[in-house]
Amino acid sequence: MAAFHLVLLSLLCTLFVYRCHGACVEVDSDTEAVAGQGFKLGCLSCKKRSEVEGVATIEWQFRAKGEADFVPIYTYNEYGPTIESEQFLDRVDWNGTKRSNDIQDASIYLLNVTFNDSGTYQCFFNRVLFFTNHEYNSNIRKVVHLSVVAKASRGTASIVSEIMMYVSIIGLQLWLLIEMIYCYRKIAAAGEEALREAANAEYLAITSESKDNCAGVQVGE
Repeated sequence: MAAFHLVLLSLLCTLFVYRCHGACVEVDSDTEAVAGQGFKLGCLSCKKRSEVEGVATIEWQFRAKGEADFVPIYTYNEYGPTIESEQFLDRVDWNGTKRSNDIQDASIYLLNVTFNDSGTYQCFFNRVLFFTNHEYNSNIRKVVHLSVVAKASRGTASIVSEIMMYVSIIGLQLWLLIEMIYCYRKIAAAGEEALREAANAEYLAITSESKDNCAGVQVGE
């Protein structure tokens, strides 16, 4: 039964993703990285009107813990990426929108994270929207406060989500069990009713036949 529920959940998730393919949903970036591993710095800025064409250039800045100023570390535009900080040289990969200058996902991926990567990151969208008679410029800023730890820890949201998943599965199983019991009782009651109707019909047939026999005997006499 549990396997059936997992398959059903997978099908529903697949259907949901298929129907929502291409949609942009702004979600916050994770904020805890593990030293020595890779980490995705998320940065999304969705256009309110997807049918409007646009072009965006991206700039990432970083301020280490204890520092006062931000320094540019990475830019991305129609000509490709540029790493602007020796600290992140050969350690940053583009993980955002590909094959389009109309960027809505400006996420980057840090390789081999170190404790020196802890700090505040800024992601800037410099976007130009092309309307019929004019162009509109906008600057959007996203901030990520990153902490680097030696060992991954489970967040409260993750624990609550897992608990809610199991509660939902158990609740669904109980609901299905109640439905099965209800249907079984309903089918059993219908079967008993059918048997009673069949018995009554047979009794009436026998009674009618007996009356016919009695009438035939009287006529013969």
